[in-house]
Amino acid sequence: MEALTDLKAILHSKRANIYYLDKCRVMQKDGRVLYLTEAEKQNQYWNIPIANTTCILLGTGTSITQAAVRMLASAGVLIGFCGGGGTPLLAANEVEWLSPQSEYRPTEFLQGWVGFWFDEAKRLHTAKQFQIARLQYMKKVWGKDRDLQQAGFHLDDPQMESLLNHYPKAVAQAANVGHLLQHEARVTKQLYKIAATCTKYGEFVRTRDGEDNANAFLNHGNYLAYGLAATTLWVLGIPHGFAVVHGKTRRGALVFDVADLIKDTLILPWAFICAKDGATEQQFRQQCLQAFTDHKALDFMFAEVQRAALNQSWDELDDCAEITQP
Repeated sequence: MEALTDLKAILHSKRANIYYLDKCRVMQKDGRVLYLTEAEKQNQYWNIPIANTTCILLGTGTSITQAAVRMLASAGVLIGFCGGGGTPLLAANEVEWLSPQSEYRPTEFLQGWVGFWFDEAKRLHTAKQFQIARLQYMKKVWGKDRDLQQAGFHLDDPQMESLLNHYPKAVAQAANVGHLLQHEARVTKQLYKIAATCTKYGEFVRTRDGEDNANAFLNHGNYLAYGLAATTLWVLGIPHGFAVVHGKTRRGALVFDVADLIKDTLILPWAFICAKDGATEQQFRQQCLQAFTDHKALDFMFAEVQRAALNQSWDELDDCAEITQP
């Protein structure tokens, strides 16, 4: 039996797997973590490669043993309980994460983060940098992803050009986080319109109830992004409550901030494309996971959070020329 200490260490930013499981039992057997599914004639066991897994979402009809949790924790795998399709069934806005505990996680990133977080001006500066970083990531991904380009997502589209030109200026001029959130909401609404037009989806109104396929896919994909964001913050040792955009009153708000770095770039367009093509929920999820891998989404999240924690320059907070460069 392979000992826990024999597991090969794989950086979380390089791990390949996110699992969503439902109607099964997760257990430890012969030194491995397995999930058991019940078929009509026989039960089937499937292995989970925990050393290469970032997080596991446990949906409806699932259970997990204490031994399995111990092994997952030793491998640094995040465990989340959720409703069907990765979205909570109740009125909660976030997955409740059971974080593996370790006394040896790094402290430098937490110390760097709290070093600026209690200063409102510095917090706003970081929020602006996050907004510019997500826009730069979109330009990079949409500029080279042929599948998205074939679906009609082009940077030289007049509406996109206008957005790319005006949003950095609006970010630089935002006087507080409230103004920043207003600009962000307007941009996201514009992106919904652009996506609906590119895919010929028709009229679209964003609702959290998932009344149509595009809304359902957006909900589902966003929770996948939250999984990556939660993984990033746990590995770096930064508590989820130290948000820079979404407010200090939401316990998991920093997860939303970090997830926003990739949501508009990867989740939003594929939600509309898959909805228009009549894809299943599983097909959409697989497409999102492939996009995360192709465009190194987790690496990007790690890099931006590390940069914000350690590489801040506070000499010219009022001069946002640096972050407005393309």
